[in-house]
Amino acid sequence: MLELENRIKKDGRVIDNRILKVDSFLNHQLDPALLTRMGQELARLYADTAIDRIVTIETSGIAVAYAVAMAMGNIPVVFARKKRSLLSIDDQYVTSVYSYTKEEEYTASISRQYLPARENILIIDDFLASGAAALGLIRLVQQAGSRTAGIGVVIEKTFQPGRATLEQAGYRVEALASIESFTDNQPIFTSSHVRRKK
Repeated sequence: MLELENRIKKDGRVIDNRILKVDSFLNHQLDPALLTRMGQELARLYADTAIDRIVTIETSGIAVAYAVAMAMGNIPVVFARKKRSLLSIDDQYVTSVYSYTKEEEYTASISRQYLPARENILIIDDFLASGAAALGLIRLVQQAGSRTAGIGVVIEKTFQPGRATLEQAGYRVEALASIESFTDNQPIFTSSHVRRKK
């Protein structure tokens, strides 16, 4: 998605050739028009797949998941919480997830009430790096007895193992922007033509 790549170049900030911050339009402040177009593009990429529900993880994935859900005709969105609620501690699907950015493990949970069995689930997230968050969400979907039909992400770092790990496990992955490296604290993007040939 060229618009997104240009926005990352303009407003993104790379720290230590390792971390990409997109706080000005995605992770802290939101650009609703851009989010809407990202949602439409991810919906287009998965137009050939029956999707019953979208699953994401708080907090940065929620806005993107909402935009995709609206573009798909207002399907339900459910997000995994990173802290367990004492109100429904015995009525949740739970898994552990390692955060690459924060370098720590946390517990992700979804109420059983909002993740029914026998559905086709689209997982949406802001970043794909190691694949740990997506794998955690896949485990929650499996616990519910549903099927992960695909994974959609805004930005992937192709120099990390996330996509390869997910695809080797048999999951379809679609990304709006793919970064193959950081050089002099600038993102180097993989062209969509190269991505399609993989």
